[in-house]
Amino acid sequence: MKYQKLKKAIILLADGTIFHGKAVGKPGNAFGEICFNTGMTGYQEIFTDPSYYGQLMVTTNAHIGNYGANNEEIESDGIKIAGLICKNFSYDYSREDADESLLSFLGKNNLFAISDVDTRSLVSYIRDNGAMNAVISTDVDNIESLKEQLAKTPNMDGLELASKVSTKEPYFVGDENADIKIAALDIGIKKNILRNLSKRGAYIKVFPYNSTFEELSAWKPNGYFLSNGPGDPEPLADAQKLAKQVISKNLPLFGICLGHQVIALANGVSTYKMHNGHRGINHPVKNIITGKGEITSQNHGFAINREETEAHPDLEITHVHLNDDTVAGIRMKTKNCFSVQYHPEASPGPHDSSYLFDEFINNIKTSK
Repeated sequence: MKYQKLKKAIILLADGTIFHGKAVGKPGNAFGEICFNTGMTGYQEIFTDPSYYGQLMVTTNAHIGNYGANNEEIESDGIKIAGLICKNFSYDYSREDADESLLSFLGKNNLFAISDVDTRSLVSYIRDNGAMNAVISTDVDNIESLKEQLAKTPNMDGLELASKVSTKEPYFVGDENADIKIAALDIGIKKNILRNLSKRGAYIKVFPYNSTFEELSAWKPNGYFLSNGPGDPEPLADAQKLAKQVISKNLPLFGICLGHQVIALANGVSTYKMHNGHRGINHPVKNIITGKGEITSQNHGFAINREETEAHPDLEITHVHLNDDTVAGIRMKTKNCFSVQYHPEASPGPHDSSYLFDEFINNIKTSK
């Protein structure tokens, strides 16, 4: 184990910049878009969040792995990040209800990770130069070969990834005798979203990413939900068509993160790739309707166009991100539809925004 800990590794960015570290566990390579999360806890939930599919995750917290891994603290069927970059990796853990070490958990999921990286310097560089593709590797003597492979890695802009993480077959969550039925489109859904809906008395049927309105409506749901997920929202033509049909019939609709962007696109509002995106559990948002502030969990690299949203006759901005004034929430003025760019289910993160699930349930009840 000791020689594995000390094996040299590098981070090679698309612009040629190199940062140095050491391999965690077995040697290897991992390619993807590099991003960073500023959360101080919840690393296991972050690693298993489908919204991070295809990304190399830099964790800004100084210690990763110190409380191990728990089988219940996952947001999907396994790790979704492409690779992990951290400062200090804890091979041992000190949490009573942990099921295994993080090293064991990463190994089961075949995830390559590197530690002993100057993450402060790396994050500062990414902040200045923007998100870009990168490779983490122990093949430190073959830089030119890595550069060639990295040049072939697809850019996140324009990349459709929902199909990579969506369920292949519909499945059910909750009490089948519940009074409320919700059809959820899985474009990268987190388990805690389903938990939040089911504990509020909903029975949910989760559908694959390319399901049609006819397939969802045949189940006779009382409401429709568009989930979070990875990649660029623009290629998701099927999801946008579905959203348009739900909206046209004025059926209750709620979208989170990627689902929020799909709803915007369905209304003719464009999206764009952000310089860095928002990823962390302490992002400040203001609710324009109530005037109250919320501390939120966020994970997205795309956003919707604010000027187009403000000019849209049927849309109203309900939430704004206080760091950069990006649109954090919208609702339709004449339709039973609203969405937010952040994660009210948190996991990890604060619960300031969990009321949004209550609003969705109330919207369904009043429309029945």
